[in-house]
Amino acid sequence: MDVLSDAIAVMRTGEPSSNRLRLGSPWCYRFAPYDGAGFHVLLRGTGWLIPEHAEPTPLGTGDVVLVPHGVAHTLSDSPRAHDAVPFEAAVADPEGQVEALCGKYRLDRSRRHPLVAGLPEIIHLPAQVGRHPELRAAIDLLGGEVSGDRPGRGAVLSGLLDLLLVYIVRAWFDGQSGTGWPRALHDPQIAAALERLHTDLARPWRIEDLAASVGLSRATLARRFTTLTGQPPMAYLAWWRMTTAARLLRETDLPLPGISRQVGYRSPYAFSHAFKRHFGLAPGRYRSERQADHPDLRT
Repeated sequence: MDVLSDAIAVMRTGEPSSNRLRLGSPWCYRFAPYDGAGFHVLLRGTGWLIPEHAEPTPLGTGDVVLVPHGVAHTLSDSPRAHDAVPFEAAVADPEGQVEALCGKYRLDRSRRHPLVAGLPEIIHLPAQVGRHPELRAAIDLLGGEVSGDRPGRGAVLSGLLDLLLVYIVRAWFDGQSGTGWPRALHDPQIAAALERLHTDLARPWRIEDLAASVGLSRATLARRFTTLTGQPPMAYLAWWRMTTAARLLRETDLPLPGISRQVGYRSPYAFSHAFKRHFGLAPGRYRSERQADHPDLRT
């Protein structure tokens, strides 16, 4: 288990999608606000990303863009968004000199992990030789699968799209060292504390035990953890337990006693009481309503 994968997994719903398109000038496509995250990779040629409320960003061959919060934006062959048409109306030009790989992920924003919530509206990763080799490999594989029609294509695409999202966010975090969650994941002891909580959610953690496991005093752990993540360690643990329980209720048929044990509660009664206090709904009702609204979530 790791924090980044968990943060993305808890928000994911449905299947991701992508398509590869060759464009002939002039071209200008608008992407409406979306309840999820979108990405663009410029496989060939140049262009511009034009956020709705920010300055245009030039794009070169190999550049990667992630729109983590699904804000409206435009892709264009110029820094102007005039006469933009919806991307859904895009017509491929077999002779076009620009080729783009675009896709999107459905995300449940009702339970946003603070790691994802803190990402900027636009993540732009310029192509640089030797940087982020895993991301580049995933892009190459994904581009080939999108334009092909080989057996197993659906399963391969889904897995590659999941990898791409993790690699993009990881690459952005690798380039950050300031404050907040990027700093938390680069702080060896705070990162270790987060890993322990995510790996052993069922353990009856006390802050002194968590602090001792990462070689810090209780006061030092509480101060650094709160400064970097925005929550004290035990508050984060309680939130993550409820978030994980909600995901298990949505996506599995595990009985309540099994879920309560997985998230650190000794009895289903104590778990149900905590869950209702947190969500305003009893676990059983939450499960029936969410699975009725999203039957594709069940495994």
